[in-house]
Amino acid sequence: MIDVRKRYGLIDALRGVTIRVRPGEVVGLVGDNAAGKSTAMKVLSGAVIPDSGEIRVNGLRTEFANPREARDAGIGMVYQDLALCDDLDVAANLFLGREPRTAGGLFLDKRRMHAEARRHLDALRIRIPLTSVTVRNLSGGQRQAVAIARAVSFDPHVLILDEPTAALAVTEVETVLELIRTVSARGVSVILITHRLQDLFRVCDRLTVMYEGTVRTELDARATSLDQLVTEIVGGHVTEDGAATPGTESAKERVHP
Repeated sequence: MIDVRKRYGLIDALRGVTIRVRPGEVVGLVGDNAAGKSTAMKVLSGAVIPDSGEIRVNGLRTEFANPREARDAGIGMVYQDLALCDDLDVAANLFLGREPRTAGGLFLDKRRMHAEARRHLDALRIRIPLTSVTVRNLSGGQRQAVAIARAVSFDPHVLILDEPTAALAVTEVETVLELIRTVSARGVSVILITHRLQDLFRVCDRLTVMYEGTVRTELDARATSLDQLVTEIVGGHVTEDGAATPGTESAKERVHP
């Protein structure tokens, strides 16, 4: 997205935001509350129409009026609530709304659906033994994996993940991070939004910091420390003991465990 602006009444939610992500790159998008992260990603995913600016996919300018058009253009998003159907099985969730049919299209081809679901999960190295298990009976990490797998099944160029490791156990966090690495290795650009700052350094190539509706800075994840990142997020100086300058919270209060 290039020079994107969005205003709500007297509030400038986005003030000339430019965010670029290369094929196969993982970019961490961070910022304080009301920094503009959510609005920027809603614009990119088609949920919000910007007042001005442009979006380019593979160098081509594109416009869309809703998330379906954005998905068709190659931009997918997995929201924090995942939007899964708990009472349906894994295969049904992966193919919801586009279920394979038997010849003539009269009946659902369950055998084919489960076979294709198995191949898709295996290709992403997602360890769910049965595609017939209902989503309600999956762990938090497995549910997140199913949601990501469904988004990847649409062959996106860009995949936005909103807090994918929130409220997960340590082992499940590692599973999700490994899935992000697998997805990016397929050439998919990933934009990761998370308050678990330590996760960013494990999977991200670059870090984009938003502040008050603008992109404050872009950082090389491998050359940036956690303290430096927190300093940019709060928009002020953070001392060595983690205390922020007057008017901002301490660094320790900003970092989620």
